[in-house]
Amino acid sequence: MGATKTDHFTDRQNQIANIAKALGHPARIAIIEYLMKVNECICGDIVNELPLAQPTVSQHLKELKNAGLIKGNIEGNAICYCIDEKTFEILKNYFSNVITVTKEKCC
Repeated sequence: MGATKTDHFTDRQNQIANIAKALGHPARIAIIEYLMKVNECICGDIVNELPLAQPTVSQHLKELKNAGLIKGNIEGNAICYCIDEKTFEILKNYFSNVITVTKEKCC
């Protein structure tokens, strides 16, 4: 079997692309913003906040978690979600570098 297209890029490039893809839906941005506001919550809290069905919210949470943007801890029968600071630090460093290089080299 041949190489996939992602094999042609660095691990860092693939990581940033996966994070950006996970952030590419307004519902996921709304979930991130809600988690920043409340610090941590369960899926039902997010369902009450957004105009989306519970299975849809769960799918968005899964995508955010797979990209490392949120963490989930089991508390009883529910999963308590919060922001994963490490991944946001990666994004911060990436975009800080883009801004620095752009200021120095942009036409």
